[in-house]
Amino acid sequence: MNLTQRPPRSPRVRLGGYVLLPRLLDKCRAEIAGTAGEYHYNCPMDRRFFDFAGVDHEALKTQVSEGLGDGAVLAWILENRAHQHSDWEIAQWSAHRETAVPADNESRSFINEKVAEAGGADREDIGTWFDFLDLDDHVTFGGKA
Repeated sequence: MNLTQRPPRSPRVRLGGYVLLPRLLDKCRAEIAGTAGEYHYNCPMDRRFFDFAGVDHEALKTQVSEGLGDGAVLAWILENRAHQHSDWEIAQWSAHRETAVPADNESRSFINEKVAEAGGADREDIGTWFDFLDLDDHVTFGGKA
């Protein structure tokens, strides 16, 4: 996983019903390999998953460092998570995260500034955190806003 050459998976991609999980696994693998570039494992967005599932980020990193694939990592998470949510609770949490918008003026200003820097100041479709992350990944690797 080399995040200096391509972005991690979209935060919308799900594993075990969880949004964010495939993306944070990509960032974790890249951090282990020393190829994370500008991406950060255990960033505030990742911590939303860790808090919801009740998984320690260092314990997960240890599992990932053993070379486990996504399925094996998910099995470890399901066995070791502190919060045993049902499938519908995970689906509700994921749907909420997918539609979450910046909750404070500082975060809204940050998003607006970054979207404008990417050349998308007139775009009306960038409203959620996931919209912003997808746009940022796209523009970072040569796409146009």
